[in-house]
Amino acid sequence: MSAVWIAVLATSGGCYLLKLAGLTVPRRVLANPRMRRFAELVPVALLAALSGVQTVTAGQSLVLAPARLAGMAAAMVALLLRAPFLVVIVVAAAAAAAAHAAGLS
Repeated sequence: MSAVWIAVLATSGGCYLLKLAGLTVPRRVLANPRMRRFAELVPVALLAALSGVQTVTAGQSLVLAPARLAGMAAAMVALLLRAPFLVVIVVAAAAAAAAHAAGLS
């Protein structure tokens, strides 16, 4: 078995165990307002970090592509205007496509 498959299986097992741990947490822990707030904010922080990294990198190098940055800027404006998530995605994609079509890639 190759090292890649061992890594995939180990990661899958770790994800399963993490999910199982989440299901076995007592209700009193989950009822804590601080824990509830933490659980609400962690996915948002992780998604924001992933989006930021994907915007300015390609592989292991820094890439400041104007089309990507335009899409991210448009998404941030849409979020500030409290647009629904689907609208944010469409606005970001349209801005990136327009910037790319304008030769800013």
